[in-house]
Amino acid sequence: MIPFRLFALLILAMGLACGPAHADRRVALVIGNSAYKSAPKLGNPVNDATLVGGMFKKAGFDSVDVRLDLSASEMRRMLREFAGRTRDADMAVIYYAGHGIELDGTNYLIPTDATLETDGDVLDETIPVERALFAVEPAKQLRLIILDACRDNPFSKSMKRTLASRAIGRGLAKVEPTSPNTMIAFAAKAGSTASDGDSRNSPFAVALVEHLPKPGLDLRKAFGFVRDDVLKSTGYKQEPYVYGSLGGDDVPLVATKPAATGPQANPQDSIRRDYELALQLATRDGWEAFLAQYPEGFYANLAKGQMNKIAAEETRASAEQKANAAEQQKARLIAERAQKAEQDKAAAAAKAAEEARIAAEKQKQIEQARADAAEHQRKLAEAAAAKAQAEKQAAEKAKAELAAKQAAEKAEQAAKPTADRQMPEVEQKVAALAPAPASTLSAADLTKSVQSELRRVGCFASAADGDWNSASQRSLTLFNKYAGTQFDAKLASVDALDALKAKPGRVCPLICNFGSKADGDQCVKITCRAGYRVGDDNECEKIQEKKPVATREDSRRRDTDRKQTEAAPSTPQASGQMICNNAGCRPIAKGCRLGTANHPSNPAAKIPAEICN
Repeated sequence: MIPFRLFALLILAMGLACGPAHADRRVALVIGNSAYKSAPKLGNPVNDATLVGGMFKKAGFDSVDVRLDLSASEMRRMLREFAGRTRDADMAVIYYAGHGIELDGTNYLIPTDATLETDGDVLDETIPVERALFAVEPAKQLRLIILDACRDNPFSKSMKRTLASRAIGRGLAKVEPTSPNTMIAFAAKAGSTASDGDSRNSPFAVALVEHLPKPGLDLRKAFGFVRDDVLKSTGYKQEPYVYGSLGGDDVPLVATKPAATGPQANPQDSIRRDYELALQLATRDGWEAFLAQYPEGFYANLAKGQMNKIAAEETRASAEQKANAAEQQKARLIAERAQKAEQDKAAAAAKAAEEARIAAEKQKQIEQARADAAEHQRKLAEAAAAKAQAEKQAAEKAKAELAAKQAAEKAEQAAKPTADRQMPEVEQKVAALAPAPASTLSAADLTKSVQSELRRVGCFASAADGDWNSASQRSLTLFNKYAGTQFDAKLASVDALDALKAKPGRVCPLICNFGSKADGDQCVKITCRAGYRVGDDNECEKIQEKKPVATREDSRRRDTDRKQTEAAPSTPQASGQMICNNAGCRPIAKGCRLGTANHPSNPAAKIPAEICN
């Protein structure tokens, strides 16, 4: 019996294996508008569309439609036809290069036959970006819109305004997609314009072709690399931006190709396959056959849980059947007007059967929850094992590539005696794919690098000495606060170093000592005008004159001086050409001069006197 059941499982496995394999279907629409009839011709959009369309074709997309210099009716028709192709697609991408315009917060793509003499013509002669979002909406896994349409728009400068308050923005407006797994990538940040560059293609298109088709590279990280390249190539004047969000899983534009030398066979793989076959059968016989073949282990425990679930369902069904029969018996007896005792007995049997059915239903729910939880744990464990295997293979591959590169460098050094050898372009790309240099730094060098970057962004005032002390930890905490990051401030990490390097300028605000204020990236001394000084709030304030406060000692001193003055005889005092006494001072009369005379009460003393001839 058991071999027959296993044979049935194998037959089912063969049937499933022979079914059609459906790979993810990817479709793309590429539009490039250069030859505008009512505006100067753009040089790059047609070239950019051709370049990006070729990239999608090389990436193995199932359908890539490249269209150039489209009118309004042609753009509408192409979007309508593309919407039909996205219904059975897993991934849908639209790339547009040309002019775009923002009106009252809504973005529009401009066909080549648009005239846009007034702002009202925008509604009739252009294509709203929402129309492109509608075209990619049916895709199952990813909806991506790439807009290289942030150029300086000549239409917005020449069109007449029918309403003075109507806003026509510079570049395109920010867009927040409402559908899940939808991304909109702008060549330049909302409200700013993009550059066509000095070459055949724009910096944005060149960066897209460089990073998007990398196998296994998540789109969010790919667009991050695109941003870095465009910032560098434009002297930090143009920053691409991405709106929308994706889930937690990586979403590459091109899936990773399986390694030529596949992983070693895992003994658990055959057990897992038999388990999944039994899970699809979902019968007692199937699980009994599986447990007979694999009586112990992780998957055996899962199978026993599934058996418990089936037993609970059988118990519930039996209890429900008994409850229905008891209810029917009760109804029959009532209908036949049986004796009250027989009716009571039937009613009690029906009640007991109903309670048994409810208990069986609850038990079934419990076993179902247990089986679901066990199945969830199984999938998590298998996903973790698969991820660990993939990481191991990636590490081994990187190690092999690095060893090959080092061997090639040694061979080249042996062949060329000169010291100024140039690395060929192919080897430069291999070096770019090697593990990040930051991972080879020593702890001291990594600490110094992080401290130097913290100084550059204005978060660290001390010297980069390689000592990760409390001041360094406070500096990284300050960076987390103003940069919105959550790095562990207790240690200097490679991730923190990468995040610091990604910041082009100051992040932490400049804090100056008392008496100084921030001027750009420097602190300058505060200088107040006459009569003012630096107050407690570090601002200039007027100097307040303080009135003297009388004290008890001053009062006693004044009383003593008054009493002495009253006790002393009146003594005139001369001061310059004035003569003074207790009655006051007066000028010396004309023809008189200042002299001396005997004191009236003390002839031996002399006092100043006015002497006239």
